[in-house]
Amino acid sequence: MSELSFMERLLDGARVEWKALGEVVNFQRGRRLVKSQLEEMGKYAVYQNSMTPLGYYHESNVEAKSTFIICAGAAGEIGYSEDEFWAADDVYFAITPEIMNSRFLYHFLLTQKGKIAGQVRRASIPRLSKSVIEKLQIPIPCPENPKKSLEIQAEIVRILDAFTELSTELSTELSTELSLRKKQYGYYRERLLSFEEGTTKDTKSTKGVEWKTLGEVAIIQRGASPRPISKYITDDEDGVPWIKIGDTSPGSKYVNQTAQKVTPEGAKKSRILNSGDFIMSNSMSFGRPYILAIRGAIHDGWASISGFEETLNSDFLYHYLSSNSVYNYWAGKINSGSVSNLNADIIKTLPVPIPNPSEQVRVASILDKFDALTNSITEGLPREIELRRKQYEYYRDMLLSFPKPERD
Repeated sequence: MSELSFMERLLDGARVEWKALGEVVNFQRGRRLVKSQLEEMGKYAVYQNSMTPLGYYHESNVEAKSTFIICAGAAGEIGYSEDEFWAADDVYFAITPEIMNSRFLYHFLLTQKGKIAGQVRRASIPRLSKSVIEKLQIPIPCPENPKKSLEIQAEIVRILDAFTELSTELSTELSTELSLRKKQYGYYRERLLSFEEGTTKDTKSTKGVEWKTLGEVAIIQRGASPRPISKYITDDEDGVPWIKIGDTSPGSKYVNQTAQKVTPEGAKKSRILNSGDFIMSNSMSFGRPYILAIRGAIHDGWASISGFEETLNSDFLYHYLSSNSVYNYWAGKINSGSVSNLNADIIKTLPVPIPNPSEQVRVASILDKFDALTNSITEGLPREIELRRKQYEYYRDMLLSFPKPERD
């Protein structure tokens, strides 16, 4: 069924009138509470500058089944509460007339998030003015017959709420499954990479596992930044990819592209790595490994690992460096003294098990499947969760795409 035929059937010949939201809905700003008035536990949630309650209060100033919009902090976020709550002064709450279904307003405002976000003033604290919301155009089906109008609105709400409920249930199930898969991946990673039984750190064992330090089997170096970096940033075709922390993606195994390039002269003042080499952050979220899928230059916030190919399979090494035992090793070295970052000297000392090549491939193959299932954006459960969200958005936009009158 096409979108047009569905809308025609839903409207059943009824006219649709578009009005400025401020002509139909009365948006009021909440009232401030000082921090000392908030309670850890209480009857009414207090919304301030996010969708997470700031605390609780013994009174409410907004009725149940109300739509509200954050106007500072997470400005432009749209919420709906089945229960009474307290709206603080960074919240606009909607008082809807009898001809407007409050839940219909909520779903409609979600279709306008892009327009609202574009009008948020980006200062030290993002802010959204009331006039921005009031200027939005909202469709009123069958305005001459309030009863029929509410019936149409209610039918749209019923369908969208059903999709919302189904999407929420499926997302919850998938999220639970994803959490279990992550734990399963972690369990098998630690188990498959544990070679302590029957092994020693310096001799071959009966299982054919040899332990060496990473510095013995790989080249460990720190990145370097040409300064001032602005002098070397370029858009020229001969530029060298400039690999920064922002070029990595959560859950990704590889670095595939960069936002900026540096001149060949700047690259000579940096550290140039080849595809297949490893990089790790040496501060903040230290120790997270990435494999380069490109040739590029790295700044001094990275450490590099290269030259290990004759001894270690890159996928095997990736999973080993991602393990809890390795993270705990890094943390222990950093926290045990005056060292504040993961420097090359520490990285060189890491003990690494070296099974035979076929065993490395076997272990890496198993862990790659778990990794793809849990972390990939295009595979596995995260993709299913994203599809559920898009399914709701598709039907929401379809059901709220009322025809607009032609202009002369």
